[in-house]
Amino acid sequence: MHEVQLTKADMNRLVMDYLVIEGYKSAAEEFSQEAHVAPPVDFDSIESRMNIREALQRGDVEDAIVRVNELDPDLLDTNPELYFRLQQQKLIEYIRQGRIMEAIEFAQEELAARGEENPEFLGELEKTMSLLAFEANSSAPSEIAELLSPGQRMKTAGEVNAAILESLSQGKEVKLVSLLKLLSWGETMLSERADIPSKVIL
Repeated sequence: MHEVQLTKADMNRLVMDYLVIEGYKSAAEEFSQEAHVAPPVDFDSIESRMNIREALQRGDVEDAIVRVNELDPDLLDTNPELYFRLQQQKLIEYIRQGRIMEAIEFAQEELAARGEENPEFLGELEKTMSLLAFEANSSAPSEIAELLSPGQRMKTAGEVNAAILESLSQGKEVKLVSLLKLLSWGETMLSERADIPSKVIL
């Protein structure tokens, strides 16, 4: 362990990785200049990803889809699961807004065929459509009601963000988080065999 040496350049790359993946464009720009670290992606793509995330978090799926296509025109064509997730979120927003007839038409025209092609999609579509059976979110089972929660929007935004990062050949998860998880796991394994001082608190 003592022989492993982390250089300042290694640490700077970890910080830059965190800033880029989490979408802190201005901080990444300043850090790049101060630490002389080249960013792994174009800074404009960071802003584009954050605009897409913000659109999804406010429920504007159409705007998010337009922005995704502007950033990477092939992404949704080559990733049917991601496109389905966006369409599912759009259906959820129709239901949230009480636009029931539009929701039914949208599900029939845009999602039904995809559900027939893929059993996983069909299950998700049925789960989403079951929202229509409950007049109030509070009366729905928790598994169904959570589709209308802010967490669902964040989940969809996270999936889109990860897919964009992957298309840019950038990691989907912050490397620093992965390293901390690995360190914590290593400590747990060592503590089962010997008394060691704990260094990581997660």
